[in-house]
Amino acid sequence: MSRPEFVSRSEHGWRLAVWVQPGARKTEVSGLYQQCVRIRLAAPAVDNKANKALVAFVADALRLKKNQVTIEHGHASRKKHLAIASTAEPDWRVFL
Repeated sequence: MSRPEFVSRSEHGWRLAVWVQPGARKTEVSGLYQQCVRIRLAAPAVDNKANKALVAFVADALRLKKNQVTIEHGHASRKKHLAIASTAEPDWRVFL
């Protein structure tokens, strides 16, 4: 399987481009948008709740620990880049 367009290799693991929609009815992957995986979050975009929910959701989806997923860029934006600290390539199909 080829690597999806929203994933790239980084110095310490992987980089994942996401487009976040906070305040949704439920947390779920909802396709692709602007070369990012679109993730709807049930958490609101206040007090960093959406960012924490995003990290927890992505870590759970990739079967990683929460401390292996960090927001690298876009803390206050819908478009974010997540750093995934993993030497083995995760199964990106969970986002397709």
